[in-house]
Amino acid sequence: MTSEIVIIGGGVIGLAIAIELKLRGTNVTVFCRNFQAAATHAAAGMLAPDAENIPNGAMRSLCWRSRALYPDWTHKLEELTGLNTGYRPCGILTPFFEESRGAGEQGSRRASLSPSSSSSSPSPAYWLNKEAIHQYQPGLGAEVVGGWWYPEDAQVDNKALAHVLWTAAESVGVKLKDGITVEAFLQQQGQVVGVQTNAGVIRAAHYVLASGAWSNELLPLPVLPRKGQMLSVRIPEFASELPLKRVLYGQDIYIVPRRDRLIIGATSEAVGFTPNNTPEGIQTLLQAAIRLYPQLKHYPIQEFWWGFRPATSDELPILGTSYCQNLTLATGHYRNGILLAPVTATLIADLILEQKSDPILSNFHYSRFQSQPSTSTPMLTHSANFSNGYHPAISPQHPPFPVQDSPLIIAGKTFQSRLMTGTGKYRSIEEMQQSVAASDCQIVTVAVRRVQTKAPGHEGLAEALDWTKIWMLPNTAGCQTAEEAIRVARLGREMAKLLGQEDNNFVKLEVIPDLKYLLPDPIGTLQAAEQLVKEGFAVLPYINADPMLAKRLEEVGCATVMPLASPIGSGQGLKTTANIQIIIENAGVPVVVDAGIGSPSEAAQAMELGADVLLINSAIALSPNPAAMARAMNLATVAGRLAYLAGRMPIKDYASPSSPLTGTITS
Repeated sequence: MTSEIVIIGGGVIGLAIAIELKLRGTNVTVFCRNFQAAATHAAAGMLAPDAENIPNGAMRSLCWRSRALYPDWTHKLEELTGLNTGYRPCGILTPFFEESRGAGEQGSRRASLSPSSSSSSPSPAYWLNKEAIHQYQPGLGAEVVGGWWYPEDAQVDNKALAHVLWTAAESVGVKLKDGITVEAFLQQQGQVVGVQTNAGVIRAAHYVLASGAWSNELLPLPVLPRKGQMLSVRIPEFASELPLKRVLYGQDIYIVPRRDRLIIGATSEAVGFTPNNTPEGIQTLLQAAIRLYPQLKHYPIQEFWWGFRPATSDELPILGTSYCQNLTLATGHYRNGILLAPVTATLIADLILEQKSDPILSNFHYSRFQSQPSTSTPMLTHSANFSNGYHPAISPQHPPFPVQDSPLIIAGKTFQSRLMTGTGKYRSIEEMQQSVAASDCQIVTVAVRRVQTKAPGHEGLAEALDWTKIWMLPNTAGCQTAEEAIRVARLGREMAKLLGQEDNNFVKLEVIPDLKYLLPDPIGTLQAAEQLVKEGFAVLPYINADPMLAKRLEEVGCATVMPLASPIGSGQGLKTTANIQIIIENAGVPVVVDAGIGSPSEAAQAMELGADVLLINSAIALSPNPAAMARAMNLATVAGRLAYLAGRMPIKDYASPSSPLTGTITS
């Protein structure tokens, strides 16, 4: 399946962007893992940039801009669908229980509503003393001593809006695919070349990540789920009119009146994707709501629910370009996803279709979370002691290269180093530790069977490395059948959990019945890979350099392919260059050249072919100075990658002088 633009995420942000793009003439497909699970359904629908007293100037300006778009935006949606969004410019009331806090808040809120360099004139706000606020909204708790009235804040019925957006998207021709889970981005040379889904690989010209709290599962973005519990109470039948006419935004509580019920929310809990309502959460909400508006304690409870808001560490969204030229980010909206939907749709559509980046987007770029400017290559550090006294004359701080490279992403996990190493064949644990450190690798492969049986050289291996800094790649070395490999892979996943890597589902799949040449069994490898993928493993299969097998393994869902350069442990170098080149040209997943590399020059050559990663063990472990060789392999990997990205000069059949002959002085 192909589409011009693919949007990952079917919540209010994803649908709003999809509609805007479609109305501007593009073909758009939206992938939604579960429409009913989107945070949109779990919200209250407040449009409250003033009542929330947002401290960040750029965020406040963005919210004001979006709130100003709401009347026309919802009118357009209602015209497209004939449905009502429940938009009401009703204003919001923020009561306070303590006079001192109210007076203090008065000054701070006035300051927060002053104009900023990136905003228009501020919204008006009015302070109501005790008498005025109780007259304005009867029934408030006796402890309420005053509050602010924000007349320009509003509300929308979040569930109605979600339904209207879905219907509007259908009506304008957006392709909506519910029940589709995007599992990984497939990247090559700074471009997304497809997305791996539970329905196969999908390709498009451009991609938008708008998957909310689930964004971190696809890219290393600091977006984490923040659970919010909510409930509603039903307006009693004896009430002649709606008793609560204003949205109340109190201290850690809000009450939103609808036609026949009151919405009460919301907790904010950093509990991951832990589902369900809890007695403590609901009790906390009810106590705060009853204190604010006491008569609701007599109202019948109608419904409980919860949802997952996408929160960033600074509680600001991530909007704009990414490190891939054809991937745009629109996530991390936290409590303001519904409010920011119209402005996000406009800004993202302008960015994608017109290459017009609004200056305000610079405040929400993902790069703000990076502690230092990213470089095009991994940082080179020499943390190991070299026993022969040799230290590479390489500064760990490189100047920026005029070459753009993307991070290595395997099964949604990002790595900077493109060199993997192994733990076998070393003369001692100490040499292995020094070599791993010298290589600057981030992935180390471990033979599950040898660790479990404490084979020679593997005693204490699990304790020898810092697994908080190194990602374990369990391998099924020693398995001769698919059945054995599947069983050992399951053990490897449990071993990773015991070492603290709870989410590690990686496995290097080896099925090798040939004990002389150690060549992998293609049929057994494919059978084992199919089963392990079904069980949720990120499978990295070790194979002969067979382009057809590589493609088949990719199609069944493997995270990489790992063709051998020459027989494992042979040190023969690149003997399968032509086939590896074909695999690289046709692969939609990272290609790891594994086995047979014997020297740094061969490592560089493999990377120059376009390989994404190298896995090297024997050449390092069997060197007289393993740590120095590990460093050399690191440098060769980086050099080969840079050479591939830079591009080789053309080969000619004749000489071409380095200095031009024209303009030279003649004798």
